[in-house]
Order: sequence, then structure tokens, then C-alpha cells
Amino acid sequence: MSPVVKKKGEKFTLPGKYLLFILTLLCTGLIVITFNTNLLSEPISAVGGAVIVPLQESLSKAGSWLKGRSEELVQIRSLLTENARLQAEIDELTIENIKLQQDRYELTSLRELYELDSQYDEYPKVGARIIAKDSGNWFHSFTINKGSEDGLQIDMNVMAGSGLVGRIVAVGPTWSKVMSIIDDNSNTSGMVLSTSDRLIVCGDLELYSEGLIRFESLIDNADRVAEGDKIVTSSISDKYLPGILIGYISSLDVDSNNLTKSGLITPAVDFEHLEEVLVVTKLKQTVGDD
Repeated sequence: MSPVVKKKGEKFTLPGKYLLFILTLLCTGLIVITFNTNLLSEPISAVGGAVIVPLQESLSKAGSWLKGRSEELVQIRSLLTENARLQAEIDELTIENIKLQQDRYELTSLRELYELDSQYDEYPKVGARIIAKDSGNWFHSFTINKGSEDGLQIDMNVMAGSGLVGRIVAVGPTWSKVMSIIDDNSNTSGMVLSTSDRLIVCGDLELYSEGLIRFESLIDNADRVAEGDKIVTSSISDKYLPGILIGYISSLDVDSNNLTKSGLITPAVDFEHLEEVLVVTKLKQTVGDD
């Protein structure tokens, strides 16, 4: 048998069965070495410790961080839900508190009107609510929710608080307009209750910014009128029923003519905070006529 001569330029090739046999021996050897010695496990463990362990720690930290953020988000959602519920309760309690305060205020107003009604029980009256007012800080001119359908007429007297507010100057079917005694166009015949001396109460909106109205033409020759005296409507008034409280004298001066006196009155009614009034349903000229 002649020898195999390798020609120049040809590549060496290993038959497949020999390659498979070599690889099988190599794998068997590695298995034997791995099971019986630490020759390969220690390098592999070292590589695993240097690469895999830090990776595991990073993944663990990342998982813990994500878990913490997830729990925080759950807590935030829970807190937001609880906050919304509490805010709704607060809003409800606030509304309820406002209603209670309003009810208490209305009860106080009604009690004052009841007491006022009792003081002037000789006059028939009807209650009314203010529904509009003219511009300005004071209730010098306003509209109430009762009118001719309720029997109201022009010049009927209007009261609130502890005394006189004014009179009706215009009437519609379901509304009436009231001009108060503090209006610049108002002049009311009054009387000092303790002496029966007469005077004129004059409306003055600029002066009422100090909580006062003025009076003039008081004849007090005996010097009996003093600060603090009650001023009521006079029996000679052509518009107002007699004896309705207007206010109290706060200052008193002799006029330059030395015949009359003038001064200031603190009104019995708070013309800054009016909501409900009483309307006397008899006119001045009909009092005593039955």
C-alpha cells in the first residue's frame, strides 16, 4: 500500500468521527475533574463571586427600591382618598355650621321682631323680608317682598330692631319700596318722650357713617331735655304713628338764635344690618277708626 502523500496547498481535515471522539474524551475528563477536584470550581466560583454576586445585590436593591416606591404609591393613594373624604366631611360640616349660624341669626331677628311686635301690640303688623337695596352701605332705601296683594299701602310705617325704620313710598303687587329715616330726603316729626317737646329728625347719610342722625328745631325753654332722652314719633306727624321709638339724644346744643336747640341722635335701629322688618298695616289717619 502506497503512502498518502499530501499535496501542496491542501488543508488538513480531521474526520468527524475522530473529532467527536476527542470532544467526548474532553467532556468526560472535565466532568471527572469537576466532581473529584476543585481545579475548575474555584475559578468558576471566583468569577461568579466577582460578577454574579454584585449583579444579584444590584437587582436586590433595585427590587427593594421598587417595592418601597410601590408601597409609597399605595400609601399616597390611600392618603389622597382619605384626604378627599375628610375634605368632603369638612365641607359638609362647614355648610351645616353656616346653616346653623344663619338659623341662629334668623331666630335672633325673629325674636327681636316678636319683642318689637309685643311693644307695639296696639298696631296690626305684618312681617316682610328685604329683597333689594339701593347702592351704598346703609339701608336708606330698600325693597321688601310684600305689596298691595298683602294689603300694604304707601305711607305705612316700617319697624325693625327696637324702633322706627321708615315708611313705604312705593307699592307693587308683590313688593314695596321703603325710605328710611336716615335718607337725605327724610324729615320726621319727633318728640322727647320725657318732656313732650317736639323736634324734627333729619336724615343725613354722611352723618350716619358715624352711626348718628341729627335733629333740629327743638324748643326747650325749661332746659329739661338732656342727653340720653328717648325720641319717639310725634302725635302731630302726618306720616308716622305716634310713640314709635326713633333713638336717643347723644348731644345737644343751643342754636345761634337762642330760641331752639339741635343735636345728634343715636338711632334705635341698626341701618347697616337689616334683613326683616315689620310693616304696620294701618295708616296714620286711620288709627282709631273702626
